[in-house]
Amino acid sequence: MDNQGTAACDDTCAGSDTNIESVRSKLINETTAVQLADLFKALGDPTRVKIIHALVQSELCVHDLTQVLHMGQSAVSHQLRLLRNMRIVKRRKVGKTVFYSLDDDHVEQMIMLTLQHLKHG
Repeated sequence: MDNQGTAACDDTCAGSDTNIESVRSKLINETTAVQLADLFKALGDPTRVKIIHALVQSELCVHDLTQVLHMGQSAVSHQLRLLRNMRIVKRRKVGKTVFYSLDDDHVEQMIMLTLQHLKHG
């Protein structure tokens, strides 16, 4: 670690035995990197994380979410719209009621694995 707390090779470092071209050839492309970063940005808000965690437990309507989170309907709806645009949640309409659930099992797996990681550390 240098003075700024970042890791750096010293002057005598010639790199590792790793095949750099092999690593580079398997590196995700720019579009995928941006999509992945955007997903983590969406998950970077505590309110959205709480909404997702509630939806891990059950499909819920906006009213249910407002009660669970002690938040206003417009705030919850705004966050749900962002999560829908990121394909993290999906909606199902029954009459005038809209129910929200996770878009797929991968979202639940990410949340549960991250919670396990936090408990582990």
